[in-house]
Amino acid sequence: MGQFDRYILRQLVMLFGFFSLVLVSVYWVNQAARLFDTLIADGQNISVFLEFSALTLPWIVQLILPVSAFVATLYIFNRLISDSELVVLQTAGLSALRLLRPVFVFGCLMAILVALLSNFLAPTARAQFVQRQAEVRDDLTGRFLRAGEFIHPAAGLTVYIREISELGEFRDLFLQDTSTPGVEVTYTATDALLVRSDSGPRLVMFDGVAQTLDLDTGRLATISFNDFTYSVASLMNDGALRRVNVRELPTAVLLTADERLATLLNIPLAHMLFEGHDRLAQSLFVIFVPLIGAASLMLGSFSRFGVWKQIMIAVALVLPMQMVRNAGESIVRSDADAWPMAYAQPALAACIAAAMVVLAMRRSTRWRSIPA
Repeated sequence: MGQFDRYILRQLVMLFGFFSLVLVSVYWVNQAARLFDTLIADGQNISVFLEFSALTLPWIVQLILPVSAFVATLYIFNRLISDSELVVLQTAGLSALRLLRPVFVFGCLMAILVALLSNFLAPTARAQFVQRQAEVRDDLTGRFLRAGEFIHPAAGLTVYIREISELGEFRDLFLQDTSTPGVEVTYTATDALLVRSDSGPRLVMFDGVAQTLDLDTGRLATISFNDFTYSVASLMNDGALRRVNVRELPTAVLLTADERLATLLNIPLAHMLFEGHDRLAQSLFVIFVPLIGAASLMLGSFSRFGVWKQIMIAVALVLPMQMVRNAGESIVRSDADAWPMAYAQPALAACIAAAMVVLAMRRSTRWRSIPA
């Protein structure tokens, strides 16, 4: 690579890193706020929140990278035009194709990065995220071990514990179970313990009263007990197997999937094929996004009013491509044999990038042909 290539590529990478940091931070804060509310409401500590936040970063970064690459390219070439550097380079004999070479290299670097994220890091992080999410959901300790407040660890269940000792003993427990239609059962106990057993977790209550109210007849039955065991296994996932998320499967599995595997995983084959090919398509798509931005700006010339028209053209060319991807996704998800439509977005981006490069080359040729 020549000195010009290294100069442009260095500027692109630096600005890309800056815009990525800003955009990822904004997006991550939005996701983290929702995670924080959910996890803290379930009684989890800050370490679990940090772990979950870290596991969301790979796919957040994957979403942000094309946008950051596009914005960085627009910023760099707008500055080259504003400082007349691009005019000087074109006057010195550099063609548009030569000027766009570092942008193409930059796009290839972004494609490699997106490929690593979408095919390796993001699926692994999502699998770990879903697994930890299931573990947290099945963790009853965080749901019960909160004193002095009414909590709802499951639908139809209300629990209040006045005090929790250092040994984990519950003092003055109130538990109301309305999960059975037409029946409301209220337990009060002086002491209680949450214990594990082979059949699942159980809440053992001592010296209490159980009141059963028939909502249809209004009859109330009261029973005093010295000790009573309440099964809370229903709050778990009943031992059911966790459904596999298509986004956590390896790309090789998705690309080679057949009806037998789709039936085994309970995932439509069309969804699996689209997800696998879409990961490759997104890697290809990011190659052409910077080229479209740079070539669009090269259609303009130095102006005191800037090149905002060319910027708007670049944005207008890139933004509708998401609609092309959505259309391709809809077609593939309805017909597995139509999986080539998953590449409609990068194919269109390649055609637009080629057309913009040709236009930029023609304009550069006319610029060099003007006599001094």
